[in-house]
Order: sequence, then C-alpha cells, then structure tokens
Amino acid sequence: MRSPRNVSRTRRTARGCALLAAGLLALTGCGDSGGGGGEAADYPSEALQIMAPADPGGGYDQTARSIGRALTEGGVIDTGAEVYNVSGGSGTIGLTQFVGENAGDPHQLMVIGKILVGAIEQTDAQVSLADTTPIARLTAEYDAIVVPADSEYETLEQLMEAFRADPGGVAWGGGSVGGVDQILVAQLAEAAGIEPSEINYIPYSGGGELTPAILSGDVTAAASGLAEFQDQIDAGEMRLLAVSSEEPIEGIDAPTIMDAGYDVSIANWRGIVAPPEISDEQRDAVVGMVEEMHGTEEWQQTLESNNWDDYLLTGEEFADYIEEEDAAITQTLTDLGIVG
Repeated sequence: MRSPRNVSRTRRTARGCALLAAGLLALTGCGDSGGGGGEAADYPSEALQIMAPADPGGGYDQTARSIGRALTEGGVIDTGAEVYNVSGGSGTIGLTQFVGENAGDPHQLMVIGKILVGAIEQTDAQVSLADTTPIARLTAEYDAIVVPADSEYETLEQLMEAFRADPGGVAWGGGSVGGVDQILVAQLAEAAGIEPSEINYIPYSGGGELTPAILSGDVTAAASGLAEFQDQIDAGEMRLLAVSSEEPIEGIDAPTIMDAGYDVSIANWRGIVAPPEISDEQRDAVVGMVEEMHGTEEWQQTLESNNWDDYLLTGEEFADYIEEEDAAITQTLTDLGIVG
C-alpha cells in the first residue's frame, strides 16, 4: 500500500523583492514568469485563462465557463476570461501542463475537483496538487444514476438486482478513472456484496463523451454529476433512478441511494487553483477576486440552476482540505482495490 501523497502546501515567501523607500514590500512578485507581472493591487491586468482539464461538456468545463461568466457578467473583472480544455489522463495531463508552463503567472487558473485527487493516485502522475497554489473550493455536487429512457430498469432496486446476478453484464459509464463516479459504483458494489474487481466500469473523459454512450445504449447505466444529465432527464431521454445525496434534493423527482436500501452517499467538490511560484500578495488578490465573484447574483444563480451546493473555502484552509482529501481518497481507493 502506498503512503498517501503529501500535498502540504509550501508556505512560500516573497522572492528577492527590494524594499521601497517607505519600507513596504513591492507587490510585483519580482521574477514572475509567463506574463504574470503587474502589481497585485491592479489584478487582473490582462485576460484570465481558465483551464478545464477535460473535454467540453463535463463538470470541469461547466464549472470553468460558469466562473468566467460570473466574473465578467457580474462586473468583477473587465479584462475578460477565456476558457480552454486540455483532456486526457483523467485530468493529470492538464495538471502537468498547467504546472509546467505557467509558474508565476496569476492570470492562469485551473478548475480541479475530487475527481482529480483520485486520478493523481491511480495514474501515478508526476505532479500533484501540492505543485499548485490553492485558491478556493467553490461547489459540491451530487451524482445521479441514470439509464436510457427505454431501459428495462425503472428503479435502482431493479438495476442492482441485475448487477448482483451478473456483475460483468452491467456496463457502468462514468467519469475518469479513480474519480467520484468510479468510487460511487465501487461502493454500490461493496454494499451489494460484489467484488470491485468484477465491475465493468467504462471511464469517459467528460459529459460530451458519456452522454451519447448512454443514449446509444453503449453502457447499461451511468453515474456522474446531476447537472451533466439534467437536460437529457428533462427532455425524457434519460431516466433518473437515484441521487447520491444523504437527503432528497429539492425539486428533483428521484430517491436517494440510501432510500433504496444502500448505505452509500458521496459528493463531488470543485474548486480553482493558480500556478506555483506566485507571490503571497498575488495569491491574496486572486482569492479576493473569487470571493467577490461568490457574492454576485450571477454566481448564486449558477449554483441554483445547476443544483450545486455552495461550498466556499479559500486560501490556506482550502490547502489543508486538499491534504485531508488526498489521504481519505487514497485510503478509500486502497480499501476498494482500485489502487494497490
């Protein structure tokens, strides 16, 4: 069993900045690279670049674009925000690129989440979230278990009966390996007395790939964020069997997994990080921008429309939370046999 990766955030100090005559530290973060110059008080001084480390259409992509809209339409910034996607490696390819190419540039941001923490462990990535500057945890979202609208399974109980009878005969679709969706399916299997090694789990990079796989019948059932499936559920193209919350979700006509008799619940969180080697003043400026965005009507409407829970945690507290998540997820993946 591997020891949990140490993701303690290095307490960085300002790098070689000269004292001003008044005795104040310069806020420029001298030595910044990648176009990250400019005083923190003037942040942002150029357009923000927000990476979603997955294909378009999934939860990372939705979150990144929602952040960009709330920042601009909410009047928090006037420089603009551009979202781009880097897929592959369950998010670790994007993380590697983000860390390697953007050190010192506070105008570069990346959406992360619980899924990425697990993916780092499973893919044995050469970088980790310890190599970033944690900014804010923003949302929590519950998974939905869905089947095509014409599926023979009308309830979660019926699906689980088939799963117990022939574990490999039920093809589960979901997000990246080692992520929340795979953990949820593994916990369902464990609750039903099924060995995790018997699960037929097919990972997809994002909702843009997973949705057509469900609609075409390439998978029997799928688990992923409720917001990713909501349009298809509303259109009658998918049948919602259950949600992974502990309590029923207001406005959602579906039982919880616990209501169906399985002691399983799980929530995915998402947040945002900056590159390594930005100054403390620049980090505080980015945190302040995100906190201002959090208070906008545009962001609050985003939370409501996507059924996302408000889960704000910033700065050092968020860094500590990532460390705790890393240890807990590593243990869960080990217990379920997903990592050795």
